[in-house]
Amino acid sequence: MPPRRLGVNIDHVATLRQARRSPYPDPVTAAVMAELAGAAQITCHIRGDRRHIQDADLPRLRDAVQTHLNVELAATEEMLGIAERLLGGHRHRHRVTLVAERPGEVTTEGGLDVASQKDAIAAACARLHEAGIRVSLFIDPDPRQIEASALPGVDMIELNTARYAEGDHGDLRRHVAAADIAARLGLELAAGHGLTHHNLPDLVAAVPGIVEYNIGHSIIGRAVFVGLDRAVRDLIDLIRSPLA
Repeated sequence: MPPRRLGVNIDHVATLRQARRSPYPDPVTAAVMAELAGAAQITCHIRGDRRHIQDADLPRLRDAVQTHLNVELAATEEMLGIAERLLGGHRHRHRVTLVAERPGEVTTEGGLDVASQKDAIAAACARLHEAGIRVSLFIDPDPRQIEASALPGVDMIELNTARYAEGDHGDLRRHVAAADIAARLGLELAAGHGLTHHNLPDLVAAVPGIVEYNIGHSIIGRAVFVGLDRAVRDLIDLIRSPLA
């Protein structure tokens, strides 16, 4: 099994910037610092309401990120066009993660309902794959959704860990089962949403099949007090600990 890796979501650096409509703090600078601290991926989410990441951030991130850039977006015509234009055919073959998105939500409220929107999502995945973009789907740890996600062009799924992160420790059982299904289908497994240095160790220990953790809010929040370098390095130590 490959070493577990950390993806750092830099959205909330942009959130802070947008609060004052200032040129700083710069999410691209945060991405570079996170990579220097050992992050194996940089994640950002360009939303329809542009509350944090802006269109102008994407080409700068695409060109600055030396590991992999993972752009979360909804499967709308606008967003698919942005992905094709900015990421298609790029030398690094960056990734798009398709997510559910509702106007006005504070943060992503749940996983993509692939099972009931399979034709539309399959078409979006095929379109991205044809453009040379790697594709993953952000879904709940539900067997029906995982089975539906085994689509042409999809090589990874990211499990929504919100219920576990909000205190439902029993939800670990769903993630264990999800990892077994993903392995059977040949899908690489990522996880994210609400994870912190407090709740991460139990998840890492219980579900060794998860190879990538995408974490943002808790890293940026903790960085206010301990610095971004330490906030990133501490989580890398947690996910790679032999005791985890």
